[in-house]
Amino acid sequence: MKSWYLLYCKPREELRAQQNLAMQQVESYLPIVQEERTNQGKTKLVEVPLFPCYLFINFDPTEMSVSRIHSTRGVSRIIGCKEAMTPIDDRIIEEIKRRVSIHKPVIDVGFQPGDKVKFTEGPFIDLEAIFEEKNAEKRCFVLFNIMGQQKRLCVDSTSVVKIRT
Repeated sequence: MKSWYLLYCKPREELRAQQNLAMQQVESYLPIVQEERTNQGKTKLVEVPLFPCYLFINFDPTEMSVSRIHSTRGVSRIIGCKEAMTPIDDRIIEEIKRRVSIHKPVIDVGFQPGDKVKFTEGPFIDLEAIFEEKNAEKRCFVLFNIMGQQKRLCVDSTSVVKIRT
């Protein structure tokens, strides 16, 4: 009977395994999420596997040889209890698919110097400021008017949002 199984892949070869299994007409599912990565001071979103080194495959072991799956490039082994493979309930796969699809992060378009921003948390919530510049990975400088004077504050960049004009 056709069921979902968990496949352990060689490190960073999930996509290779998935492509090679597709050539053998084996259905597979690799949950992908977006993650913020910083390299040389620049932050960007990259797609990474939700479960590194793991891939879900849907096949019938009575119709296709398990050794054929094991000998596929990028594949290490099918996960199971001792010698028997353990099928995964379809509802688990559907729930993972549902959760991955609703967990798409909003891509930060970034702030430009001079943009008007509004605080979304902290002691200055709902007050406006002017974005000045980024500072380190997740912090930024804003110019804030308080008591008739303009002050420069270093804040968490997730605590401000751009005001659409």
